Amino acid sequence: MTVQSFTIADMHLSQTTFVVLDLETSGAAPSTGAGITEIGAVKVKGGQIIGEFQSFVNPGLSISPFITQLTGITDAMLMDAPRINEIFPTFIEFLGPENENVLVAHNAPFDIGFLKAAAVILDYPWPKHHVADTARLARYVLTKDDVINCKLATLAQFFGATTSPTHRALDDARATVDVLHGIIERLGGFGITTLPEFKKIKKRLVVG
Repeated sequence: MTVQSFTIADMHLSQTTFVVLDLETSGAAPSTGAGITEIGAVKVKGGQIIGEFQSFVNPGLSISPFITQLTGITDAMLMDAPRINEIFPTFIEFLGPENENVLVAHNAPFDIGFLKAAAVILDYPWPKHHVADTARLARYVLTKDDVINCKLATLAQFFGATTSPTHRALDDARATVDVLHGIIERLGGFGITTLPEFKKIKKRLVVG
């Protein structure tokens, strides 16, 4: 009996493990000195959820009234939460192998920027996963006749997400999972069905 070898180059998107993540923070950018207040992530493969991660994070500073109004997260909710140095190694472990799993986020530069900043502060090596941005991918597969913009709430409604975005990390990650699955289905129409093809997607800005 001949055993066929399997490589990443052969991997179909249905065989790929995606880790879809979302953060809530105390400010707009890592450069402001703001911190992560909540991490949510969903690990999916073949359209099925195979793991979830959720944790509040104590940023070591008070949450502004604006952020509390936006997210519902209060200082009291974060008081007994772990600091980022306590939760970071566990989260990195959840992400899985960097040469196999793909990280996904909506407006990924925001979330990945905070995580990379935390890694630098903690002197912790940041893994070299491929990162996919569902906002960017949506602009590749959708037109202005489909949606008026590529906000997460708009895309979640368009793709019939089972979870509505709420500006809470795990809810938004779950909504992004459904958006990702809708995008992957549409990518098939462009002949993009394997992980290497997925990684090579270039900008095709057809929606604002």
